[in-house]
Amino acid sequence: MISSHRLLALGLIVVTVGACSDEASEGTDADGTEVVNIGFSGPLSGGAAFYGQNVVNGLTMAIDELNQAGDIEVNEQAVRFELVTLDDRYLPNESATNVRRLLQQSRTPVIFVPHVGGILAVQPMSVRPPEFLLSAYSSDPRILEAANPLTLMIPPRYDGYFEPFVGATMEAYGNRLGVLPTNTSYGRAWAEGVTEEWRRQGGEVLGDHSVDYNTTTDFAGPVTQTLADAPDVILVGGPSQPTALIVHALRQQGYEGGFIVMDQAKFEEMEQIIPRTELEGSVGVYPLEAYTSVGTVGFVERFHEKFGRERLPTSEVALNYFGMHIVAQAMELAGTVADPQAIRGQLTEAARQLSEDRKPYEYDTVTKEGHLTGDVVTAFIQNGEYTAIPIPRRSGRGAPVE
Repeated sequence: MISSHRLLALGLIVVTVGACSDEASEGTDADGTEVVNIGFSGPLSGGAAFYGQNVVNGLTMAIDELNQAGDIEVNEQAVRFELVTLDDRYLPNESATNVRRLLQQSRTPVIFVPHVGGILAVQPMSVRPPEFLLSAYSSDPRILEAANPLTLMIPPRYDGYFEPFVGATMEAYGNRLGVLPTNTSYGRAWAEGVTEEWRRQGGEVLGDHSVDYNTTTDFAGPVTQTLADAPDVILVGGPSQPTALIVHALRQQGYEGGFIVMDQAKFEEMEQIIPRTELEGSVGVYPLEAYTSVGTVGFVERFHEKFGRERLPTSEVALNYFGMHIVAQAMELAGTVADPQAIRGQLTEAARQLSEDRKPYEYDTVTKEGHLTGDVVTAFIQNGEYTAIPIPRRSGRGAPVE
């Protein structure tokens, strides 16, 4: 399943509405519609290709809706959006190279980057001419701690998960923690936070056997080493597909304990590869299709109409769809498609004004730090069912949102 998506690794991929070209257009159409390029730099090849494509699918869905409705006008001029995507293979240095290319060749006022290494690499670039609004899809709180005035952080920050995840799994399975997540910057930060919280709650942290989920194809060695420590709970996570393969390998070798699953991996995608029985005792992100709000139900149905019933509307899809709609609404409120500072200044009001059917999650605030926040629910799989675990809102340097 993973290798089939490596066909996406073709360098520049342009997603346009009503046009096909090697380079995205920019300027004004013959009918007077202003064309605005939206940039994307993320993984479209390798082990994280599914993850990157989910982000692209969410952006594409939002842009198609915006263009078809034609309801975004800036200073009484209609706007049409085009998405320009570049594959950075999950490498921060390539993210920076891609952002330069997007700015120089496509003049993108907004660029979406869906991994923390790339986000941290390009944040300083956003405030240098030509400025751009960085739409950051990663839960790493370092994004907010950078205090960058041109960043919109879309997903919930992951440090809110540590205390409830540790408490639930330690109580259910025991106090010995094995560590086997992806060894990216994001994975290492997650591991540091979970192990610190595990010790704080009185548990014992065993050996760290982190591995590169994006390039490793044989997980037998790290799995064997982790199990040799006799853990009760194991921290895993990275892209969904390799995370599922690691969980399967652990179960195949007789592991019967619980899992703390980092928020990049999604249960619904993992269940396409392994049965839910192998995920028993796991805490992680609540599946989008399990939500019952009007906005979520409508979004899921439209997603299936566009991409087919065999595709899954994960949180990457939904939150980047949400983020694109917020950005478009902010452009209209700011009266500009080219001034990132003015657009950034209208994000909070834009989030509040969006219609319910454009909100797949009940998030309603963009904080002063640039974080989209709302009520977060995560899942603990017990007896084959999803049990909800509420997570407090957090922003800034870890303080709950009041």
